[in-house]
Parts: sequence; structure tokens; C-alpha cells
Amino acid sequence: MYQAIPYSASRAWPPRPHQPAPPPPTMAESAALVADAVAAASAQEEEQKQQGGGAGEEVRRAVAECPVLVVGRRGCCLSHVVKRLLQGLGVNPAVHEVAGGEAELAGLVDGGDVVPALPAVFVGGRLLGGLDRLMAVHISGDLVPILKDAGALWL
Repeated sequence: MYQAIPYSASRAWPPRPHQPAPPPPTMAESAALVADAVAAASAQEEEQKQQGGGAGEEVRRAVAECPVLVVGRRGCCLSHVVKRLLQGLGVNPAVHEVAGGEAELAGLVDGGDVVPALPAVFVGGRLLGGLDRLMAVHISGDLVPILKDAGALWL
């Protein structure tokens, strides 16, 4: 038969050897740590700025290649609703998740200065709109013909 392990709140199980706490850093070490953290943060910001241009190009390429593209933020519930609506119609949309928001979508629409709200739905290389526009087009019955024209539906 199994034996129960005795429980005692006063000691940890299994007993661990005592390790002394490290000494606190000196003022010079603290200043060096802060300087390193600031340098790392500024380098990370520069890297994100450089990737921002690349992310915009990636979205442009995806809009040109995919018949239906949903661009939204990671974990956004509205993007999920758009995707499920399109899947319910028989369309398998490509989903592109952006971290920076609408700034990556600037210049993708015909106006140039207009920045679409997220989630943005692109059908046939053109901006259809966000969730509100997609729902309006769906309710009016115009969404299925638009998807057929874009080659996203084979019905």
C-alpha cells in the first residue's frame, strides 16, 4: 500500500539548500544596466520602424495575390467575426494580422490618404471595407456576386 507524504506547512517539500541572496548592485553597475536597457529599447524601436515598411509591402503583396484578404489585429474579435461570416458563405479568406494597426495600411486604397479601419476586407485587390460595410453588403445580397467576380466563390 502507498504511504502518504506527511504535510507540514513550516517546511518546503523537498527540502532545498539555503542560498544566500546576491549583493545589491553598486551605483556604477546600476547605471550601466539602465544604459544597456535604454540602448536595447532604442534598437528595438529602430528595428520596428524598419520592419514597418516591410510589413506594408507584405500587406500590398497579399492584397494583390489573394482573392479575399482580411487584415486585422492579432486576437481581434471583429476579425474573427469577419472570417466566420466569409467561411459561412464558402470562402476561405486569407488573414493577415498586423501589430502596428492602421499605419501599415496607409496607401493601399485608391484615395491614398485614406487609412481603412481594422479589420479591413479586401476582395479582388480592392478595399471592400470593415465589418459594418461587409455586413451591409451581405444583408443587401450583393456580397455573393462580388465574391464570385473576384474568383473567391465557385458556385
